[in-house]
Amino acid sequence: MTKKTLKLLLVSFLAFSLLLVGCSNSNQEANTEEKPSESGTKKDTLVFGRGGDSTSLDPITTTEGETFKVTENIFETLLEYGEQDTTLHPGLAEEWEVSNDALTYTLKLRQDVEFHDGTVFNAEAVVFNFNRWMNGNADDFPYYTMFGGFKGEEGHVIDEVKAVDEYTVQFVLNRPQAPFLKNLAMSPFGIASPAAVEKHGDKFRENPVGTGPFKFVEWKQNDRIVLEKNENYWLKDYPKLNQVIFRVIPENTARLNALVNGEIDLMDGVNNSDEEMVTGNDKLQLIERPSMNVGYLGFTTNRPPFDNKLVRQALNHAVDKQAIIDAFYGGKAEVAKNPLPPSIEGYNDGIEDYPFDLEKAKQLLTEAGYPDGFEMDLWAMPVARPYMPEGMKVAEVIQASFAEIGVKAEIQSVDWATYLDKAAKGEFDAYMLGWTGDNGDPDNFLYTLLDKDSIGSNNYSHYSNDELHEVLIKAQTETDQETRNELYKKSQEIIHEDAPWVPLVHSTPLLAGASDIINYFPHPTGSEALTKVEFK
Repeated sequence: MTKKTLKLLLVSFLAFSLLLVGCSNSNQEANTEEKPSESGTKKDTLVFGRGGDSTSLDPITTTEGETFKVTENIFETLLEYGEQDTTLHPGLAEEWEVSNDALTYTLKLRQDVEFHDGTVFNAEAVVFNFNRWMNGNADDFPYYTMFGGFKGEEGHVIDEVKAVDEYTVQFVLNRPQAPFLKNLAMSPFGIASPAAVEKHGDKFRENPVGTGPFKFVEWKQNDRIVLEKNENYWLKDYPKLNQVIFRVIPENTARLNALVNGEIDLMDGVNNSDEEMVTGNDKLQLIERPSMNVGYLGFTTNRPPFDNKLVRQALNHAVDKQAIIDAFYGGKAEVAKNPLPPSIEGYNDGIEDYPFDLEKAKQLLTEAGYPDGFEMDLWAMPVARPYMPEGMKVAEVIQASFAEIGVKAEIQSVDWATYLDKAAKGEFDAYMLGWTGDNGDPDNFLYTLLDKDSIGSNNYSHYSNDELHEVLIKAQTETDQETRNELYKKSQEIIHEDAPWVPLVHSTPLLAGASDIINYFPHPTGSEALTKVEFK
């Protein structure tokens, strides 16, 4: 081989090598576009898969958790809860002072906050929001009943809300309300832009404007809600994400498949039976939400035969709660005997649950005048919720048990928004629902769900007991916690005897996410701001 030939071969080889390198670099760039996190370009869009759509994006207008999951990121409250508990911390208010008689609350507000529409957050904005709410009604603003009703009603605890100066707001109460500050931190009481409320009117629920870490972009109903980073957020260097997309994928298993396939980054409602599928995948992480909930079967107590206490007690004896937990919760739940979770102060552990006893159930039905049973509709939840991940299957178990005592239950269902509306109006015989606590106070379960003041909002059973009402109002007014606890224990005894519900379970909800998500801390209230969440 001549030197000239060798030289030509070396040049050709070098050219071919350069071509291969060029091809290799081209493939790496293509892969970079598909997997930006592997190239050093940090992923900044989070897709959150959930079981149902929001019913509104104005948090005060609803009671359902899918709304709050989104609005926690758009709106902010005067006070905030701790990262994974319900201790109180500064929010839009930096500090607060309570008078000795517990009737006057003075809050100093942050001075560096703007609403997403560029208008200024100040004391007048707070006054506007509370005046809007207190002059409404339970149909428009159901959660405002946390303050004892509406303006002009006997139970309403707020006498006046006034702006002392531009950044100081004062609440004057007409009677003490022990959980008042905790109520202020609840998701429904996110402060909205007065200008946007006036601009959009009834359409504000579709055009939300708050002060939160993310701004509303679009809502394609039953599909997705898109939020984008608030570039003018008052908390420096936050949020970390540029965009958050909430996607509706109703079926838990389908949602998990979407996570495995990389279509979403985070999901709630992991079936307990799918837990090993998550823990066995090194690209995923299993996340537990701290438990503060109850799942229950409710009876509409002003509809025959459920207006008969003996019938309600009989049906309590006809539900095998432990079998339901074993079948559908994978050990991530405990039997409920009270409406109040055992993690909350005032829980009455001395109450004995109605044992699963079909003969006792038949005996009580006979005493009630229904020796051959009766026919009823049993309404099953159409969506997976943390306290009821497989509602239809649980309904089928209850249906089978009721059949053994002669009660023929026809399972019914309807879309989620209609389900909640019909339940609130008392149109169901019996219905399956649940509650995730809003503020960690027993009042938020017992008064909110079962007091006569809450009929038309969260008291779906339309249950009314004057003795219970007296005890619960006394507990609200009492400032000594030990005394309050005894009053709440008494209230649970009254509820247990009247049996407006079959309390079923207190669950530990499971979530799953991509393994590269960090700083996501699920809150026991069921919703949390994604302010600090980011990808590795």
